[in-house]
Formats: sequence, C-alpha cells, structure tokens
Amino acid sequence: MMKKLIIPAEVEICATCSYWDGERRVDSEWRLVVVEKDCQGECLVQAQPSMALNDLRRSADCIWEHLAPDLPTNER
Repeated sequence: MMKKLIIPAEVEICATCSYWDGERRVDSEWRLVVVEKDCQGECLVQAQPSMALNDLRRSADCIWEHLAPDLPTNER
C-alpha cells in the first residue's frame, strides 16, 4: 500500500500549486491536499516533470500559485 500524505494547502510544494498536474485529492473545506509519497506530476509553467513534494520556497524559477479559488470581486 502506498503511503499517503496530508498537506495543508498553504505549504509551498508542487502538490499544492495550481500549476501542478498530478494525482492529488483536494479538500477545499479543510484546505488539505492528499498525495501519495512518491507521486510525480508535471509543472505546467515549466513544462517538465516534478515530484509532488518538491519544496518551492527557494526556487527562483517557480511561479507557485495557491490552490484556493479566487474570491468573487464583491468579497475582496
């Protein structure tokens, strides 16, 4: 059985970025992302493979974008 990781959506890793295309489950109510430990996907910005758990805080090439949906204009 593959180990699953539960990550707060605010953590800056590939799996929590809206530009990452990989296997994940997102719970918008609890703001959690669930991925398999060794999950790999694709960075849609850089058009290259990337692991779900890549730490993006020190990456100058990254355009990390939060998974949270945009607020309606009248709520900003």
